[in-house]
Amino acid sequence: MLTASEVVSARDRIDGHVRSTPVAEFDAARFPGAGKVWMKLEFLQHTGSFKARGAFNRILKAKEDGDLSDLGVVAASGGNFGVAVAYAAAANGVPALIYVPETSPGVKVDRLRRLGAEVVQFGSKYADVLQAARKAAEGGALFCHAYDQEEVCAGAGTLGLELLEQTAGAVDTVLVSVGGGGLMAGVAAALEGQARVVGIEPSSIPTLNAALAAKEPVDVDVSGVAADSLGASRLGEIAFEVATRTGVTSLLVADSDVVAARFFLWDEYRIIVEHGTATALAALLANAYRVADGERIAVVLCGANTTLNDLGSP
Repeated sequence: MLTASEVVSARDRIDGHVRSTPVAEFDAARFPGAGKVWMKLEFLQHTGSFKARGAFNRILKAKEDGDLSDLGVVAASGGNFGVAVAYAAAANGVPALIYVPETSPGVKVDRLRRLGAEVVQFGSKYADVLQAARKAAEGGALFCHAYDQEEVCAGAGTLGLELLEQTAGAVDTVLVSVGGGGLMAGVAAALEGQARVVGIEPSSIPTLNAALAAKEPVDVDVSGVAADSLGASRLGEIAFEVATRTGVTSLLVADSDVVAARFFLWDEYRIIVEHGTATALAALLANAYRVADGERIAVVLCGANTTLNDLGSP
């Protein structure tokens, strides 16, 4: 069971390997009635997303336990986790084999290759490459799951501990984008009993929403603008356990709201993020999440491995 103690251990393990990313405030007038609304600028993390935290924790824990060999690591990814695993593997002097769908953005695939990873592209969905990566790891390499391994989720949760310290424990609610649920699980475990966590999803990929309704993880169709980073077709088992234990709720937003939130960040703050990242903010801007008077909210801006080429006005 993933708890705050595992997240604390992860923080100690990855200290010095990842960045402590800053927090900034949105203009108060944008969200009238709110006490404060912060942005956790996690897109400034190594490799451009929160995924570096989980990748380092998984690899370093395996190294401690004697489970990291010269065969290196294998991972399946829509792109961001693969980049993080390749970066962490290179830092530890072992090879990385990364499976990605053919639909993965070129900016992510190019970065994987620049980091020295061997890249295999096939299929159109994360589920396709996950099966292939598991099989490849049977040869003895360390398998790294993008969102359903305790070390990966605990590593992601370390940003929640940072956020709590950076806001002097004042944050009431944290909004996070959800795909497979690793980030949500880590943050919710880290902040259990201290702040509530709300998972925000595109209505085109409702993994958490569907799981909560069915009372278990279920397969969903994957489509829409955020599919490259929130493209898991099923919520992870760890994420489901943490969500139900800690009372995480789900809100859905339209793709058009995601596009508008992404453009808002660029237009107002010159911040460029992925559509998956903008999903969390979309809930606020589209009023899917209703702010209570005096509520202190943090929005996790979790990744920016994207390109300006598709940044038009909403």
